[in-house]
Amino acid sequence: MVSITRAADLLEVGANGGGWVAPLGTSSPADPAIQPAAPWLPLGAISDDGLVQGFEEDTQSFTPWGYTAPIRTTITSSLRTFGLTVWETGRTTVQALQYRLDAADLTPAGGLTTFAETASPVPDRRAFWFVVLDGDNFQRGFYVPEGEITERSDVTHKQDEIAGFEWTITAYPDNAGNTVYHFDRLPETPEYSGS
Repeated sequence: MVSITRAADLLEVGANGGGWVAPLGTSSPADPAIQPAAPWLPLGAISDDGLVQGFEEDTQSFTPWGYTAPIRTTITSSLRTFGLTVWETGRTTVQALQYRLDAADLTPAGGLTTFAETASPVPDRRAFWFVVLDGDNFQRGFYVPEGEITERSDVTHKQDEIAGFEWTITAYPDNAGNTVYHFDRLPETPEYSGS
């Protein structure tokens, strides 16, 4: 009888987590167990849908004449995204991201904050840090050195629903050609003994 190897502590349930943003060029916190310090600013409460780590890839297959199966496939596009819905829409950091503003532009005057949305938005790249926690077993950190919100969903304002900003953040290559850096504190995988 074949014995199936399983290890419950190697399973992840993204039970908790958070997100932070910083100016472009800010270095990574580098450890999901350490609280990010300034200039990192929190995104606040995230909806219970959590964080969605997206993989979008396109390929081109090459099938020679006379064959029905390809002999080579090339990756033509490889995109990494992160999706989340932030609930603290009154948080200055969150508003600045939603409307592509500097947080200083949202300083209230006489208790009133005013700003205008431009008809010609420009790129708004920033550094992002995401942490996914599953108790003490799993602690994942994702550092996006050059990220930008590339999709914003409609915002619903109604009595039985929390208004939220739903974003897709696209990770762009940094100077080293990397899009996402991973920092994980995970249980050790046991050696396979053949049984």
